[in-house]
Amino acid sequence: MPKPIDLYYWPTPNGWKISIALEEMGLPYTTHLINIGAGDQFAPEFLKIAPNNRMPAIVDPDGPDGAVISVFESGAILQYLARKTGQFCGRTERERIAVDEWLMWQMGGLGPMAGQAHHFLKFASEDVPYAKDRYRTETGRLYGVLDRQLAQNEYVAGDFISIADFAIWGWASLWEGQQQTLQDKPHLARWLEVMGAREGVQRGRALHAELRKS
Repeated sequence: MPKPIDLYYWPTPNGWKISIALEEMGLPYTTHLINIGAGDQFAPEFLKIAPNNRMPAIVDPDGPDGAVISVFESGAILQYLARKTGQFCGRTERERIAVDEWLMWQMGGLGPMAGQAHHFLKFASEDVPYAKDRYRTETGRLYGVLDRQLAQNEYVAGDFISIADFAIWGWASLWEGQQQTLQDKPHLARWLEVMGAREGVQRGRALHAELRKS
């Protein structure tokens, strides 16, 4: 029985990436809550694990060569877990390249743009119309890119589910809060439903979901 992985987590789209992956991969884990509203991410002990003061992060007591390892940045954690288990990373080199492409697309594009859309549309202390329009429009453009990809593939990187799907789903599932529409994106709507029906996705999304209100 593998030793549990320590998951440093708060129920956000970035946190869900890792809780969903751990559930889908069947890996045991222990959750350590990092309350980003209370500033837990700036605690010195967390800085040793995540030098960028961002969750999620993990500590795996059974890392490479059996030695403990800490990993920060959600995309790097997903790649690490996929290599560790041999799951959800593609079956061939071409498939692995496609997974990496769409994982990087989420990390460098959809995540930051949708995150800014959420901030300016829902949480900013002052109304900034230019920022609202900019990030809402760019998020919509990215969802158009994703819809066209899903028109040709069952999942994001091909006919197989991967860590790219785990990375994208949490952000895309919040499309309403980003003031987006699915009426012109039927393939994205289909994929969201398929992903949301998976038990591992549901369990990962439900982890401490009650804390989102706070």
